[in-house]
Amino acid sequence: MAQSVNFDLNYYMEAGLESPVDEEGVHNSFSQLIAEQSQNGGPSDAFELQQLQRHLDEEDRDNITHLSSPGRKFKEKRPGRRDVEWEDDERQGDPLLGERWSSATMRILSSMPSRTIGRSRGAIISQYYNRTMQLRRRRQSRPAIRDFSPSARPSIRGYGIEVDSPDAEGIEAAEVSKRERLVNNLQNLSVSDRVRMLRAMPLNVAEKSELRRLTLQKEKSTMSSSQISCCSRQKYYIIIGARQSWYSWLSFLTSLQLWQVPLKRVGGRFGTSVLSYFLFLKTLLFFNLFLFMVTGAFLVLPQAVHPPALPAGSFSGLELLTGAGYFTDTVMYYGYYCNYTLSRSCREADGGQNASLSNGTRLDCVPENLSYNMPLAYFFTIGVSSFITCIILVYSMSKSFGQSFRIDNSHSILAMKVLSSWDFKVIKKTSVKLMSENISTQLKELLAEVNHKRVKNTHCQRLRRLMVHGLAWAICIASTTACVIAIYYFSDHMHQNLQQSSRRTIKDPLLNEASLLALPVVVSLINLLLPGLFNLAAWMEDYNSPSIRTYVSIGRNLMLKVSVLGVLCYHWLGRVAADPTIIGLKCWESFVGQELYRFLLMDFIFSLLDTLFGEFLWRLFSEQVLKRKRKPVFDISRNVLELIYGQTLAWLGVLFTPLLPAVQLFKLLLLFYIKMSSVMMNCQSPRKPYRVSQMTTVFITLLCFPSFLGASVCVTYTMWSLTPSSSCGPFRELKTMFQAGKRWVEALERDNPNLSVLAWAHSYLVENPLFLFVAAGIFLIVIYFHSQVVDGQRKIIGLLQEQIENEGEDKKFLITRLQSIHEQKRTPARKLRHQDSGC
Repeated sequence: MAQSVNFDLNYYMEAGLESPVDEEGVHNSFSQLIAEQSQNGGPSDAFELQQLQRHLDEEDRDNITHLSSPGRKFKEKRPGRRDVEWEDDERQGDPLLGERWSSATMRILSSMPSRTIGRSRGAIISQYYNRTMQLRRRRQSRPAIRDFSPSARPSIRGYGIEVDSPDAEGIEAAEVSKRERLVNNLQNLSVSDRVRMLRAMPLNVAEKSELRRLTLQKEKSTMSSSQISCCSRQKYYIIIGARQSWYSWLSFLTSLQLWQVPLKRVGGRFGTSVLSYFLFLKTLLFFNLFLFMVTGAFLVLPQAVHPPALPAGSFSGLELLTGAGYFTDTVMYYGYYCNYTLSRSCREADGGQNASLSNGTRLDCVPENLSYNMPLAYFFTIGVSSFITCIILVYSMSKSFGQSFRIDNSHSILAMKVLSSWDFKVIKKTSVKLMSENISTQLKELLAEVNHKRVKNTHCQRLRRLMVHGLAWAICIASTTACVIAIYYFSDHMHQNLQQSSRRTIKDPLLNEASLLALPVVVSLINLLLPGLFNLAAWMEDYNSPSIRTYVSIGRNLMLKVSVLGVLCYHWLGRVAADPTIIGLKCWESFVGQELYRFLLMDFIFSLLDTLFGEFLWRLFSEQVLKRKRKPVFDISRNVLELIYGQTLAWLGVLFTPLLPAVQLFKLLLLFYIKMSSVMMNCQSPRKPYRVSQMTTVFITLLCFPSFLGASVCVTYTMWSLTPSSSCGPFRELKTMFQAGKRWVEALERDNPNLSVLAWAHSYLVENPLFLFVAAGIFLIVIYFHSQVVDGQRKIIGLLQEQIENEGEDKKFLITRLQSIHEQKRTPARKLRHQDSGC
């Protein structure tokens, strides 16, 4: 990778080097450097430079043969050294790759700005000698070749030489015999010495690989021969078996990760865009698992162990769709939970009834260390679980921001994928196939990103596209507004029907329960059909970039979901909870929990219908009727927003339905396998492969701010402002749910006056809305500044990379110029030598 340098030609004037255009200045630069050093630094530095220049001139005269014509093979003989063959391959393309730099050129290159930033000239010379001494010490610490016996020292003398002889068969036989001797010598060395010797040999990579392969092959044949003893052979087999067992155990541990193989299969066939949907679904699964474990351990399990005495209803089967009827008086809903301290003696004292006074205190209980305050547990479980979920979301979002805003140049990523993306520990055929498909798809996405060209449109074309975009957005906004108004009036109509049905003397319970499904069905139908209109508008806009089209579709679907959820929250908290007696409700919290259960279930059913009709039947129609092999493309934006919509319903319903995360967990498990099967059977990969590096960040951000923040505001408003039902739930006979915490703090202060600070903190920090708004504002400001800092770092890194690329081009120009000047200097010396040899 290129290094960051400050490339300025004035630096060369100061250091004694002229501009690269001035040839004589380049040749005399080192002499000028010596002269300046003798004036400034004294005679010792000048003497060192003179010695260094004399050493470089000697090496320069010895290395004249390096600049022979490309493609010609020759021998180089030096006194006191063995003959070594060098071969210059003719290389096409970049002229810098096909040249061998002389020592003088390399010395000049070491004085370039990239090597001399922050260092003086004396430090450069000192570092040159320090590196030389370090290399000498390192060579002395290693076993030299002369330390081995003559039979164990590999020799490459004459290896790969082209002798001027007409006997080609004799040359080939000599090369084969020399290769065999070299392989035998390498076999006698240890593994580390063999690797070091192969690295030191002046051979190309192909020759070294061939020598290594022949050496290993000969070792295997030698070990399998009868010369090896039985004990050694048994020991070898034990080591190989233990190694294979260890690799199998590691493979088994890796396979324990959730959905590892299906995710690799989807990523290999459809790319990172479709894979991001399933990864997001996996993330939601862990969120709901956490909520289910917390609510199950602190709410459901204690209440199930100490159930209140309630009349048991009959099960008709319709409860699976409506969530009402038999499920109403179970641990699934808010109304089932008691408002007293759970203990065995309390249930035995009153026969299991809700024995509580008007102020909510218990008549008689066991000692405090064996009691369980259900109202306090309900309040703190919902609050603490929401707080921990918020922390996890913010941490995930910040981590995703850091990963997605990394400056990854497409060319560098492409080189990394080609050269270092294969995992050589993979040995199974299925795993090899999955990995090859995955790498192939990622390379297609990277190539599509590299080859993407921005089309420059004229002013008329820009105006036309702007008008089309404006018309498409107008259609989407108008349709969303119309659907939201329709949901508002339809929910009001259903509320009036509930009022009328509560006044009737003759009631049909099954009919009343079935009528409750009307609003969820209408809302789910709108959520299913309106995204199709959005896709039609996107087709009309004809975006050049598939990623931009995906983001625009996400924005439009998000606008629809947020508007629908806003109307529904107003319906539940503004109509139903404001006056529940109008519609004949004794426990409005359980009714809202049943509504959320119905919406969540209808969303899952309509997702299955979309998978059936939108993917499976459309594929059959396209193949059987239209006679086309064209399959539908997986709609990422609509499916992801459906997941966010369902998760928002689950977060809203935790307060009213503690077991709703379990329902959402079961729904996500089924949805994963159904969507996975449908994608593999009915869908095709995107026609234009594209890499969406920031897709996961967008999903987590949408899950945090519109979804979790909106659900938290609604739950906080319910606990803070709305009056709980007086005949059910753990907060009965309280003005607000927050008073449960306040009474607990007052009881602690009454029992122990030293805890008055806790009461003060609760009244001024928890109950004061100003503190919550200030904390939320500070939290949002911190996130904003963090995103701005990350964005600024991204821009700075982009500018630095551009500067590195430009300075790399300047460096190539300088190197080429120096080499051409060096060639011109050596040409007269070569001509003079030829004339002397001719004479």
